Amino acid sequence: MRDFKGKTAVITGAASGIGFALAEKFANEGMNIILADIEQGTLDIAVSKISKLGVEAHGVTVDVMDKNALNHLFDESVKAFKNVHILCNNAGVASTADANGIWELDESDWEWVLGVNFYGTLYGMQAFIPHMLNHKEEGHVLNTISLAGILPGEAIYGVSKHAALALSESMWQGLKNVKSNIGASVLCPGFVNTNIIESNRNRPDHLPTENKTNFLLKKLASSVLKRGKEPTEIADITIEAIKDNKFYILPHTSYDEMIEERYKRILSRTEPQEADMQEILKGTLLGEKGEW
Repeated sequence: MRDFKGKTAVITGAASGIGFALAEKFANEGMNIILADIEQGTLDIAVSKISKLGVEAHGVTVDVMDKNALNHLFDESVKAFKNVHILCNNAGVASTADANGIWELDESDWEWVLGVNFYGTLYGMQAFIPHMLNHKEEGHVLNTISLAGILPGEAIYGVSKHAALALSESMWQGLKNVKSNIGASVLCPGFVNTNIIESNRNRPDHLPTENKTNFLLKKLASSVLKRGKEPTEIADITIEAIKDNKFYILPHTSYDEMIEERYKRILSRTEPQEADMQEILKGTLLGEKGEW
């Protein structure tokens, strides 16, 4: 998809971070924008900023864990702009729960992280793709995943992102099967300067956790994220990839060897790479591995 002017983009998690950067870039391309987010105050500010770029922008408060909320987002989007052309399932959360093994983590932790990162993506696809197929205009679906969806090592977050990647690959195949003119991409960044590490600020009251926060992990992750790539850089790379109809968008090239090593181990029928997240974060801070 290369012609964006006058078309409509819907973005979840759009009030800040990568989502807001995507909204800015799409607006600069002349698109009308629906910004969806769970944080009403931040969302109102974001909508005001996008509106000043000379396009029409609307905000919808959405909890992507709720399928009905995604259906409501769809209704509001078509009410405002009739047809939706780009869907960005971008909302995501991270967990810093402390446990020796994933078998010790609370059911509520699984329900929350999978609810946003996996089901939020699925519900968005279910709400919008039938409409995008029906109006038959050119379109694109972007699902924000993470390198954690390709590499091992992350507990609940990694499981949710691996699942979302598999979901997205199946979506791509399905769109091919019906010979649609809808492209698809997965955005798999490394460390980006966002506030995702503070995801607990939006954790639902009905999903409390008994697991303690791993404050060292949280502090390390916060330091690394602050030195990561800026969301605007990620958005620039993403827009160009959508124009070129690339499926896999990996902005951090310094992890290519780790990705290659993963698949070498799979094909050699051995065992996974060891991936202690605290050690990875320490190494990144020291400049031993990773990329800002």
